Amino acid sequence: MAKPIREGNGPRHVAVIMDGNGRWARQRGRPRLFGHHAGAKRIRELVEACPGFGVKYLTIFAFSTENWKRTQSEVAGLMSLFRRYIAKETRALREENVRVRFIGDRERLDAKLIRLMDEMETMTEHCDGVNLTIALNYGGRDEVARATKRLAQDVAAGTLCPDSVTVETLPKYLDTYVLPDPDLVIRTSGEARISNFLLWQSAYAEYEFVDTLWPDFSAEEFGRLTKAYGERDRRYGAVKA
Repeated sequence: MAKPIREGNGPRHVAVIMDGNGRWARQRGRPRLFGHHAGAKRIRELVEACPGFGVKYLTIFAFSTENWKRTQSEVAGLMSLFRRYIAKETRALREENVRVRFIGDRERLDAKLIRLMDEMETMTEHCDGVNLTIALNYGGRDEVARATKRLAQDVAAGTLCPDSVTVETLPKYLDTYVLPDPDLVIRTSGEARISNFLLWQSAYAEYEFVDTLWPDFSAEEFGRLTKAYGERDRRYGAVKA
């Protein structure tokens, strides 16, 4: 395990694009769902590692609005995996004092999965340890579009004045309105793109693109990346005197 960084020196909020499950399975001559199941096991390891590295918020990209384009069998397998993961992990995460939230558009998800998501959020809502946010049927553009629609409805209803809309207004309508913006975004598998993930929130995030496939991504590597973040000079557009 990598040596924990000093609290306050590293990222408070880390977001992860968990990529590479399919390639990991293919390298082993197994179906893609085998890789997804292996990748799901990594989540708990990262959650447990967060306190040691000063990470209070962890957001993971589980299923995007574009992932519906995959084969019907893979999508069905993923939905089954989500249901089993939630049913299995809810009590364990509550016992570990982990607060769980889901972001994304739930309308396309099946009723049983939505019920399990609601139960997981309710059962962990009083936990004050690590905040785990799971992006499920999530897309950054879709989120901004849904937020803008709600904002426009408030303007039309007369509860929001158009002249009062600023860059601080829209975030209040986003799925992540109760969360701080991510400080660090990690993408595994060697791909160097953000894939429609937290577009608004990541405006000033640091990015790390690593070659490791998600099922092989360890807490030790996570620690190295958070430590590297703590050594960066963050100026947010300003210049040091």
